[in-house]
Order: sequence, then structure tokens, then C-alpha cells
Amino acid sequence: VAGDVLTLNGESLDLSGIPEGATLPAQAVASDWFDGSITRANGELSLTLRLPHGPNAPHETRFPAPITVTEDGPVDLPPYDAEPEEAPE
Repeated sequence: VAGDVLTLNGESLDLSGIPEGATLPAQAVASDWFDGSITRANGELSLTLRLPHGPNAPHETRFPAPITVTEDGPVDLPPYDAEPEEAPE
């Protein structure tokens, strides 16, 4: 994240053109990562991204808590997958 620019897997998307109080439908964005509308309220963008995961993803990945981003830089996400536990011998 750099201001209103999101970079997802190397693709940058500038959301600075969304005016205050506006809602941009996910279909208007050329990306499969968005799941729902993008809105700007009180100067802040609000959006939902899809979080892919592996077959052994932990609970926090399958049911992620909302993430609030307050500064520029990489955003920590839950792990993609977890190593399956070995059955006791």
C-alpha cells in the first residue's frame, strides 16, 4: 500500500480517483481480487479482497479478521497454508 495505490501480486491499482462518498462496484475494477464494492468515507477507502489459501489453511486464514491499514508499506496477511499434522505413531 502506498497512499491510495494498492499493489496486489505485482499489479498496482490507483484508487485515488474515487471521490469522497462514492462507491465503485467491484465489476468496475479490472481485477479478480476484489469481492464487493470499494467505498470512500471520511477520506478512508473500504474494500474487501479475496484471500486465496491452501487445503490446510489455518482458521485465521479461512475466517480472517478485518485488517485496518494505517500506514504505507506491505500488509501482513494470514498464512497461505499450514503443514498438515502428522498422525501419531
